[in-house]
Amino acid sequence: MKKLILAIALLSATGAWSQTASADSLYAAFGEKAGLVRLMDDFVQRLEADGRTAPHFKDANKQRLKEQLVDQVCQLSGGPCVYRGADMKTAHANLDIRKSDFNALVEVLQQSMDAQGIPFRVQNQLLAKLAPMHRDTITVR
Repeated sequence: MKKLILAIALLSATGAWSQTASADSLYAAFGEKAGLVRLMDDFVQRLEADGRTAPHFKDANKQRLKEQLVDQVCQLSGGPCVYRGADMKTAHANLDIRKSDFNALVEVLQQSMDAQGIPFRVQNQLLAKLAPMHRDTITVR
């Protein structure tokens, strides 16, 4: 019994317990997989239309990109999906991505989330999960 209480205390202290609970609700807040598919359809269209981001995606397989984005965000938000794509460092290694490019992509994602009616609080929860990726995505310092 002491071990169980200690485990619960450690999970609570590290935030793992609350992250799991909030991750489940985050996935639901995005409308589960169907909502993520709608979001990524909109997001990829906007990426192609935005002059700052379009050059980075001109040669991309758009359908594969959408599928990988859905899986990645689904997994990050606590959904049942498994992202099987390349890690961010490998995927972006030769793409000459600057901080301004990364920021533009985040702005476009926020526009898509706004267009889908995703509440600001929920947007921030997802962005907080995505933010650490900047270390592996930005390749031009």
